[in-house]
Amino acid sequence: MINLEGKKAVVTGGTSGIGLETARLLLQLGADVALCSRDAERVKATTQQLQEAYPARRVLGQACDVLDAEQVRSFAEQVRQSFGAVDALINNAGQGRVSTFASTTDEEWETELRLKFFSIIHPTRAFLPLLEQSSEPAIVCVNSLLAAQPEPHMVATSAARAGIKNLVRSLASEFSVKGIRVNGILLGLVDSGQWRRRYEAREDRSQSWEQWAGDLAKRKHIELGRLGRPEEAARAIVFLASSASSYTTGSHIDVSGGVSRYA
Repeated sequence: MINLEGKKAVVTGGTSGIGLETARLLLQLGADVALCSRDAERVKATTQQLQEAYPARRVLGQACDVLDAEQVRSFAEQVRQSFGAVDALINNAGQGRVSTFASTTDEEWETELRLKFFSIIHPTRAFLPLLEQSSEPAIVCVNSLLAAQPEPHMVATSAARAGIKNLVRSLASEFSVKGIRVNGILLGLVDSGQWRRRYEAREDRSQSWEQWAGDLAKRKHIELGRLGRPEEAARAIVFLASSASSYTTGSHIDVSGGVSRYA
C-alpha cells in the first residue's frame, strides 16, 4: 500500500474526471492536496466536498487558468503559504481537438499547441521552487496514447501529444540533478464527459451506456472490451507521483486497455 502521509500534492484540472479521482486518491492515501480549474464555482464545490470527505487532510482549491502565467504564479504562492514544499505536481491537460490536417486552421493549430504545452510549462515553472524543497519530488503529466499512436482525425492533438511525450523526457533529464522525477501516462479511451455527451447524442436511444460503450470498445479494438475508468488512470498517476516508483523517470505508463499498437 502506498503511504502518502505528510505529503503535499498539486493537481491541475482537479475538479472533474481523472483530475478529481487523482485528488481523491491522494487524499485517501494521506496527502494534502491543492487543486485548481478555471471554474470558480466548481472549485469551491469540489474543495468543500473533498474536505468534508477527508476532514483529517488539508484541501486547497483555487480558480486558475493554467494558460495564464500570472494566475498560475498566484496559485503557487497560495500553495507555498499553505503547504510550504510540494512533493508532487500532477499536470492534467485538457481534451483533444477532432480535426484533420485539411480542416485545421492556423489559429486552431496555435490554440491546440499552446493548450497542450503551456498547461505543463506554466505549472512546472511556477511550482519548481516548491518541488526543489521536497525530499522526494515528482512531476506527472497526463498524456494520451495519441503521442505514440496518432490518429488522422485528431492531427493537431496527436502532434501536440507527441511533443509533450518528448518534453517529459527532456524535463526528466534536466531535472534529474535536482532529484525531481518526471513521468507521464498515455491514456486510451477513458469514460469522460466528452464520451458521455456523445452517448447522449446517440442515434439508437434504446442503447444503455454499457451497450453503447461496449460497441465503441469493439470498434476501437480495445482488448479489454470497455472504456477505462478515471480512477484507473488515477492509480497510475499516483504510483508515479509516489516513492513506489522511486527509480522511474522519463517514462510513460500505458493506460489504454490494450488498444496500443506501437512498438
